[in-house]
Amino acid sequence: MRFYSAIPTFSFPQPSSPRALTRRIFNMAAAASSSTASIHHRLLQSSSPSPRRRHLAISCTAVTPSSISTSISAGDRGVYNFAAGPATLPESVILKAQSELYNYRGSGMSIMEMSHRGKEFDAVIKKAESDLRRLLSISDDFSVLFLQGGATTQFAAVPLNLCNPEDTADYIVTGSWSDKSFKEAQKFCKPNLAWSGKSDKYTNILPFDEIQQNPDAKYLHICSNETIHGVEFKNYPKPKNNSSILVADMSSNFCSKPVDVSKFGLIYAGAQKNVGPSGVTIAIIRRDLLGHAQPITPVMLDYKTHSDSASLYNTPPCFAIYICALVFEDLLDQGGLVAIAQNNAKKAGLLYEAIDGSGGFYVCPVEKSVRSFMNVPFTLQRSELEKKFIEEAAKERMVQLKGHRSVGGVRASIYNAMPLAGVEKLVSFMKDFQARHP
Repeated sequence: MRFYSAIPTFSFPQPSSPRALTRRIFNMAAAASSSTASIHHRLLQSSSPSPRRRHLAISCTAVTPSSISTSISAGDRGVYNFAAGPATLPESVILKAQSELYNYRGSGMSIMEMSHRGKEFDAVIKKAESDLRRLLSISDDFSVLFLQGGATTQFAAVPLNLCNPEDTADYIVTGSWSDKSFKEAQKFCKPNLAWSGKSDKYTNILPFDEIQQNPDAKYLHICSNETIHGVEFKNYPKPKNNSSILVADMSSNFCSKPVDVSKFGLIYAGAQKNVGPSGVTIAIIRRDLLGHAQPITPVMLDYKTHSDSASLYNTPPCFAIYICALVFEDLLDQGGLVAIAQNNAKKAGLLYEAIDGSGGFYVCPVEKSVRSFMNVPFTLQRSELEKKFIEEAAKERMVQLKGHRSVGGVRASIYNAMPLAGVEKLVSFMKDFQARHP
C-alpha cells in the first residue's frame, strides 16, 4: 500500500464540462495508484495550446509506510498537558496501545472491532479487574463494575440503589461536584446537607466531629477530591449511624494513593483523570448492598444488573476499559499506589512551595491541610496578568492551565501521569514570569 503526500504534476487545458474534469481526475488517480516512485505525467497535452487554455500544475510523491513514523514519545509531542480531564496518560500506555491498535496481539482485529463477548476482550476485562483489585486490595466482598455515563450518572444511581424515596442520606458538600450530587439526590430520596463549604468559597473542610450528621441516614456521601476547587480529603469521615455506609466520588484522585476500600460501602470514579480515557466509570460496591434498588430504577442504573453480568450486560466501552487495563498494569509496574502516592506528594509539594514562596504574587486560596495533590488552583495577585500567564505558558508548551470557567484563575492538574519534569518546568516558568512582572 502507498500513501501520497500530494498529486502528480499535470498540465492540461481547462475541461469543457464537469464530466470531462471528473474523467480526467479518475485517470490521474489511476496513474497515481500504479506508481512506485515519484510520478510525473502530462495528460491531454497540446502542442500548441491556445492562449485561452488554463494549465493546472500538481505534484505528487509516493510515500511508503516505512517513511511514516510508527513511534511516538513525550519528547516528540513536546507538550505538558495540565488538563483536568480528559487528562494526560502514561507514555508507555499510549505507545502500547498504538502498537496494538491495528492488530491486537495477532487476532487480526483492533480492540475496537472485536466482540465484547469474544475470548480476547474477555481476557482484557478480567485482567483489568484483577489488577485493580491488586492495586487497591479489594476483597471478594466487593463487586468491581465497569460502567458508562460518567460519575455524574452515579449521582442518580447512588440514591436509587441505596435508598427508598422516603429515606434520608447525608451529604458533605466541599465543592461543585458534591453540590451537584446533593442536588441530584433530591429527586430520589431526602438528602440532608450535613455541611457545605460554599460560604467559604469551598476552601476548607470542617472537622468531622463538627459535621451535623443525621443518625437515620442511609449513607454519608463525600467527593474525595474536588477537581474544580482543589479540596481533598486526607482522611475520611465515619458515618454516625452504625448501619450506615460511606459513599465516595473519587473521580479525580482515584488510584492516586492507597485507600482502605473496606471502610466504604461504595466508591465510584470516572476514569478520565487518572486511570484511562473518558467513556468508562468504575464502581466498587459491597455485594450485600446489591439487589435493593428502587422499583423505578432504570435497568442500566441498577448495580446488580452489571454485577450479575460481569459488566457485560450490554456492549461496554471496550477500548476505554482496555486503556484502563494498561494503566493498572503500569501502576503495578511502578511499585503500586504507595510509590505513586510518594511521587504525587513530591510534585504537589514542589508546586505549592512555589506558590507560597512567591510573596503573594501567586495565591492558592485552599487551606493547607486539605489542598489537593491532583488539582492545584491558584490566582495571580494582579488578576490582569492571568490571561498573559496562561498564554505565555502555552507558548512554552505547557497547556490547559486555565482555571474552570466557574472560578477563573489558573489550575494545574498534576495527575499520576504528569511527570516530575512537567511540574519542574511549570515552577521554573512561574518564577521567571514573576521576575518579569515585578
